Amino acid sequence: MHRQRKTQMPRKRPRQPGAHVLNEVLYVPEARLRSLGISDGTWRETFRLVFERPEDTAVKVLTAGQWVVALAFLLVLVAGLLADPSLALTVINALVIGFYLTIVAYKFWLIHLSLGGSAGITVSADELAALRDEALPPYTILVPLFHETESLDRLLEGLRAIDYPADRLQALLLLEEDDAATREAVRSKELPPFARVIVVPDGHPKTKPRACNVGLAHATGEYLVTYDAEDRPEPDQLKKAVVAFAKTPTDVICLQARLNFYNKRQNLLTRLFTLEYSMWFDLFLPGLSDLGAPIPLGGTSNHFRTARLRELMGWDPFNVTEDCDLGVRIARRGYATRMLDSTTWEEACSHPRHWIRQRSRWVKGYIQTYLVALRRPFAIARRVGLARALGFHVMVGGTPFSLLVNPLYWTLTTLWFTLRWEGVTRLFPFPIVLWGLVCLFAGNFAFVYATLLAAFRRGDYDLVKYGLLVPFYWLLMSVGAWKGFLQLLTRPSYWEKTRHGLDIEAGYVEHPSGSEEPAARTADSG
Repeated sequence: MHRQRKTQMPRKRPRQPGAHVLNEVLYVPEARLRSLGISDGTWRETFRLVFERPEDTAVKVLTAGQWVVALAFLLVLVAGLLADPSLALTVINALVIGFYLTIVAYKFWLIHLSLGGSAGITVSADELAALRDEALPPYTILVPLFHETESLDRLLEGLRAIDYPADRLQALLLLEEDDAATREAVRSKELPPFARVIVVPDGHPKTKPRACNVGLAHATGEYLVTYDAEDRPEPDQLKKAVVAFAKTPTDVICLQARLNFYNKRQNLLTRLFTLEYSMWFDLFLPGLSDLGAPIPLGGTSNHFRTARLRELMGWDPFNVTEDCDLGVRIARRGYATRMLDSTTWEEACSHPRHWIRQRSRWVKGYIQTYLVALRRPFAIARRVGLARALGFHVMVGGTPFSLLVNPLYWTLTTLWFTLRWEGVTRLFPFPIVLWGLVCLFAGNFAFVYATLLAAFRRGDYDLVKYGLLVPFYWLLMSVGAWKGFLQLLTRPSYWEKTRHGLDIEAGYVEHPSGSEEPAARTADSG
């Protein structure tokens, strides 16, 4: 009986990640690929980074060399604890608090830069008016969709609202082969003339970056942007990106638009989430941009020079924060990312359970990105310098680290203030206790103040008072962080899907002004 041939990679590939990975990610019957309209070359291109530079991917959590370093560190730690437990724990405590202080100081340096510098690359109304439609370059929009029936109408409305010549737009809706509900929903809709559906073959890993790589292989635009299903970008964002790229050096290959939420007032969780986003995208990332440090990209509204993105071999299909990873790889290759002064409005996750799922994926992906970059720990410093490389360690490494360690220090603080536990005193001799107090009071006050400042600068004056509740929000962040860390050990490339459309289910409706109000309750709404 004739055996169906399967897609093959060229036989000679350096540093291949292993036959089991080849079988999992690449071998798809050619007939099935043809039925989905995907060529053999396109499918190979999807995993090009994995096969040509596996050390730059999260296909493995730790390499053999990293395992050796980890075991050596563990042996030194155990030996220190056996020799003098009190001294070893005190030294560890001093190092942790020292890193905390570095995080606090660096982030406030970023805020200082953001307040004193630009809000990103700005494009004036005159510059937009000077654009001629016939001179605009082709632009590709990638929209990965997975179980997004609730967001489909919103997505199509947002695509139609984009102010860009339809004959120069290519919107690729990337649907998963096994997501029958979304595929059927898309078939029932009238798509914009520039939109096209691409079905991504079922397989492992089932991640957004794998779908985006399939889309990249089909992209025809000179520039390319990624949007999520629920996104509503400002209509002129693509035109602003074209002008911004023309105003920047050619080594700037990515522009990150700001992200914020259109359902920010839906409930307490969305209010606190908005404060966090405003601080991250309006205060921290612009500071990194002004500094020229690596920028951990947001998951959407990343605008690229398509040729340079292909040179970087797209996204890592095994990394669950492919955006952050790509931002770091851009810096490591000597390219740059800048902020674009334009906002994309998203849906803030409004339910704690779904919010924790989303946050656990983010933290897991940040750890993946950090571990991958540490395989060549000096590469970023050689490219951007020590001071700028510190931003990578603080923002990518420090973010999950602080979220994981915070509960321990909250527990120690509680034990000291409630029970006056003597063991806490031994861990905090002077001057460590002084550093700890700075972190506890000055650091926490400063970050609360930063959230208030971010809300004020956004014009969300009614949200300012909620900044006082941010410490309770940090508890929820640590829950998500520990869930993501533990999942990294068992399911490293598992994609925790974010549930969208919760604002619609809750009866909230959007308004063009960006505000939202509860919709009128119907007789059967409870």
